[in-house]
Amino acid sequence: MAGAGAGRARWLAAAVLLAALGNWFHVSIRPPAPKRCGSPGGPPVMAPRVRVRDGRFLAYAEVAVSRAEASYKVVIAHGFTGSRLDINRLAANKVNPFRARGSVVMRGRLVHAQGVLEELGLYMVSYDRAGYGESDPNPVRSCKTEAEDVEDLADALQLGSKFYIVGFSLGGHAVWASLKYKPSRLAGAALLAPVINYRWPGFPRNLSAEAYHKQHLGDQWSLRVAYYAPWLLNWWMKQIWLPTSTVAKGTVFLPNSLDARLRDLAVSGGAFRERIKVATQQGVHESLNRDMIVIGSLPPVPFPVHVWHGDEDGLVPVTLQRYICRRLGWVEYHELPGTGHYLTAAPGFPELMLKTLLLKS
Repeated sequence: MAGAGAGRARWLAAAVLLAALGNWFHVSIRPPAPKRCGSPGGPPVMAPRVRVRDGRFLAYAEVAVSRAEASYKVVIAHGFTGSRLDINRLAANKVNPFRARGSVVMRGRLVHAQGVLEELGLYMVSYDRAGYGESDPNPVRSCKTEAEDVEDLADALQLGSKFYIVGFSLGGHAVWASLKYKPSRLAGAALLAPVINYRWPGFPRNLSAEAYHKQHLGDQWSLRVAYYAPWLLNWWMKQIWLPTSTVAKGTVFLPNSLDARLRDLAVSGGAFRERIKVATQQGVHESLNRDMIVIGSLPPVPFPVHVWHGDEDGLVPVTLQRYICRRLGWVEYHELPGTGHYLTAAPGFPELMLKTLLLKS
């Protein structure tokens, strides 16, 4: 009897321990509640915002000519760790002669990009994607909701029945989503070094595997967890003893010298930390982590889509981009020699991209 009682006690103790461990693990992996802008204890609302169909707010920033006077209206979708404020790169970049295989060549003296915007009669609006900056988080964010956000923003700002869209890096999924779900609203589209999905079935297995394994081990594992166990991603990304994303940490290897120099200056000068602070002020999970979970698709569309990519991109493999664009007849591919991932920082690129998108499309 005494032995049986001791055995039951051990089983009970083990059950209590397992329950405690399970509860600890559940609490550990559960993302914290987002700190919504304008809520008690949350960041203040500083930017103009519009309300979308499900009641959330999107923050935005505008540059160039007024909406009423604009000949072209362009929506800009920022990339990973970015925000609506990234639009200032396009508006402030100096213009130099710049040559790209498969694209037009712009020549002339140095001019400020703002003059180009006014010359074209161009209005641009950039928005904080859901969970970024001052835009409300969306716990059910998907490609479809991204397309709906773009459409709702355009309608709230009265951009008309058709507008252009440009997506940089991971912001490219907003472009793919709009192409898939809202193609009738688009006058044209451009993707700048767009992130790809290594699991797209159209890739030859050896090609995608080779590109995937060229990444840092931490980036490989972060993508694996985001795909196979998205519920674990928040916990995984906080563990310093596990391999986590070097892109999120700002330590990713960049083979292009301009990319590396810009990143190192941003890190040493504090700009990288400030950029992350702005992007993730409502929570890392609602911004960066959800970006890693959401995956785009490649639909056919009724007009040319411009894809720009540098041949020295250290974040998105150019080999996979080339393969995609060779197989899709509706994509106009522009490869920039000697250029890395940060295309908007390349001298002359903003003018080249905008004139190609607006005047050639």
